[in-house]
Amino acid sequence: MDDHGHGNSVAAWTGTILLLLASLLVCLGVFFGWDWATWSGVAVAVIAVGAWWGLNAAGYDETHWNQRDA
Repeated sequence: MDDHGHGNSVAAWTGTILLLLASLLVCLGVFFGWDWATWSGVAVAVIAVGAWWGLNAAGYDETHWNQRDA
């Protein structure tokens, strides 16, 4: 069986949603030849990784989130 939560955390969901947005922008930029969308997607991907890492460091990962005071 999987552990409780199975990776669900604020940090994980924030990173995942931002990386999906980045992927969409890069795909549209490459397909339609929109340089602004391609580079915006690259920038959003870098921001997503930073947000994911930062939120993990700030205690919004699954381990710390489940141990918070309710």
